Amino acid sequence: MSKGRVCLAYSGGLDTSTILVWLLQQDYQVVCYLGDVGQIEDFAEVEAKALKLGAEAFVVENLQKELIDDVVSRAIMCNAIFEDQYLLGTALARPIIARSMIRVAEKYNCDYLSHGATGKGNDQVRFELAFLALKPSIKILAPWRIPEFIERFQGRADLLKFASENNIPVSSTPKAPWSKDDNIVHSSYEAGILEDPDQTPPKNLWDRTVDPKDAPDQSTEFSVHFEKGLISKVVVGDKEATDSVESFKLLNQIGYENGVGRVDIVENRFIGLKSRGCYDTPGLTIARLAHLSLEGLVMDGRVRELRDQFVSLTWSRLLYNGMFFSPEREFIENSVVFCQHNVTGVVRLSAYKGNAYVLGRSSNASNLYSEQDASMDSLEGFSPMDTTGFIAIQAIRLKKFGEQKIKDGQPLAKS
Repeated sequence: MSKGRVCLAYSGGLDTSTILVWLLQQDYQVVCYLGDVGQIEDFAEVEAKALKLGAEAFVVENLQKELIDDVVSRAIMCNAIFEDQYLLGTALARPIIARSMIRVAEKYNCDYLSHGATGKGNDQVRFELAFLALKPSIKILAPWRIPEFIERFQGRADLLKFASENNIPVSSTPKAPWSKDDNIVHSSYEAGILEDPDQTPPKNLWDRTVDPKDAPDQSTEFSVHFEKGLISKVVVGDKEATDSVESFKLLNQIGYENGVGRVDIVENRFIGLKSRGCYDTPGLTIARLAHLSLEGLVMDGRVRELRDQFVSLTWSRLLYNGMFFSPEREFIENSVVFCQHNVTGVVRLSAYKGNAYVLGRSSNASNLYSEQDASMDSLEGFSPMDTTGFIAIQAIRLKKFGEQKIKDGQPLAKS
């Protein structure tokens, strides 16, 4: 008698293929699911493998537009970044995949959701918090936290032995000594040889950027157009993209060809462990730079300060920790969208051997920047004498601070 139907996040790899067969052996019915978030994948091959191993059905949903329009666009709007370096490529895709899995689970009347995320990583948290917010009644099977599963499969040798015993096809291509996850935003690499934080990533690790040393000797000039914080067009040479997904792919191509967007970091996972990760994120690196440059021209300085101190930091942390489907994310995202009403204009850039550079920016959406006001050759509308009073007012408390230090025998002038 069946224990119920499971919707399994299935990649076709050794781990999730093992989980599929193990679930079937435990008398579950299994529907395999794969979200197309722009990864390099042979979806037909994955489907054939799942069905051959015994899955009731295989479902793939194209989520690229959902990912770009619903999440990546907001990341660009608030210049999202985690611990000053990570552009959240993996974390951005997880809520979209989770939402899609819920749709499939409901369509196929699944009682459980299951995934192959390990017990030490962030993804187990991201997926399961999303599942439970989206469908509070759903039950979850996380094999890598089930004692009998992890006792049986304590390493790759055990997985390979099980595969051999159960006719699970295993790729003849030698496994890379690291793990990889990719989507339209980035590729991420971790584990294996990368667990030594002083191990230089091998040249063949990176697949979304060419080695900057091998990038063209001629720079690539292009422009990014924004409408209220959203990318509306990307132009490079005689190529022009206006669709949100195609615009992002064009930025990816520019970044790939010029080796833009590599980072190698040690980050602090939500569960408390430090982890080394390598990421190449070409398009989003460029988009974020362009957006920051335009905001400098059109956004009020005090609004930007508040946004950067609270909204950007909090939104990034929420996405990293798997809190996309939370009231606090909805709350602060209203501020993200609101502060973008004047972020309309064009940014011209150049990409060259591992870096992107801003060449100029323009906008008709804001009157905050004035060439005349900024000019050192004009005093129209500005009196230098007014600055005397401004300095005097700002100095009141600083003078009192200095006086108190002298009184306490700790003069600030003393080195």
